[in-house]
Amino acid sequence: MSAEPSSAKSRIASLDQFRGYTVAGMILVNFIGGYQVVHHLLKHHNTYCSYADTIMPQFFFAVGFAFRLTYLRRLQTVGRAEAQRAVAARALGLILLGFVMYHLDGEYKTWEELKQLGFQGFLANAFRRELCQTLVQIALTSIWILPVIAASARVRVLYLVVSAALHLGLSWWFYLDFAWKTPVIDGGWLGILSWAIPTLVGTLAYDAVAARDDHERGRAVPSLLVWSVVLMAVGYGLSCLGGELAAPPFSPPAAGRQVDLWTMSQRTGSVSYLTFSAGFSLAVYALFVLFCDQWGVTVGLFRTFGTNALAAYVIHPMVSLAVRPYLPDDAPLWYVIAGFLVYFGICYLLIRYLEKNKLYLKL
Repeated sequence: MSAEPSSAKSRIASLDQFRGYTVAGMILVNFIGGYQVVHHLLKHHNTYCSYADTIMPQFFFAVGFAFRLTYLRRLQTVGRAEAQRAVAARALGLILLGFVMYHLDGEYKTWEELKQLGFQGFLANAFRRELCQTLVQIALTSIWILPVIAASARVRVLYLVVSAALHLGLSWWFYLDFAWKTPVIDGGWLGILSWAIPTLVGTLAYDAVAARDDHERGRAVPSLLVWSVVLMAVGYGLSCLGGELAAPPFSPPAAGRQVDLWTMSQRTGSVSYLTFSAGFSLAVYALFVLFCDQWGVTVGLFRTFGTNALAAYVIHPMVSLAVRPYLPDDAPLWYVIAGFLVYFGICYLLIRYLEKNKLYLKL
């Protein structure tokens, strides 16, 4: 827990606001997605991309943006070795925090059960599914893209394409079948190859806006929007390679359509899903550049969440555990909304308290 965030002059308002919006979206969809009355766009799916499924890629987009920003600064001030050490330390911290939050797979109630499992059995069973969720994926993806984080845009784009091709090749060979049979969460252990897509797109967005003063960053918006359309079109095009035209984005697939290599799926971390979502993230971020950096419009709620995103991530499931027992899955809409407002309000008050006392959870 640090005493204060980076200095105001070193922060990019659009990034903090975008990250705060993403945190607010996470708090929304993670709470209401399990209720029967809630619209399908606000629920997570494994066979197409809903609004809820765009939230996690936006975190990776923001991670990539901030990663390049901080890494380039460290290169200038402390050198490459120290900058890489800081990345490794942060990744280890995220993995340990992920272990505390997600736990390992399996539970053994007697010493005899654990002895029969053996060390190889422990390795085979304990790490199959639960650990590899958001924080751990961010840590592993950061390590994966570290070799190119300071490289030119051309090198990073090539690395993105190679990572996507590796994910497609390994999924075709064995991983798609493994991911669905396990089933993995958030792409599983090979997810770093495809989560690199929105992360590296975030680094490219940093390049587009960081060289400009705040009042000039709006000039980057047209190019950000053009590339967002390109990426979304490519992502959707990839989803149509399964032999028939896929349903439009944010629409459920046709009845009976089989999940394949090209299906947009957060479960498998498919290349089509993360390419489309990277484009969607870029479009949303472009709007924040326009409103926040160009026009000076900011929202206090997004500032509070955006400057303490990790604290919000850690706190919100604990608040949910306190509120959800009183909201049955078949509750009417008005009751779900009321319960959500209580839950959201508690989350906000806790994070706002930390902000007012200049306490920020950083890794």
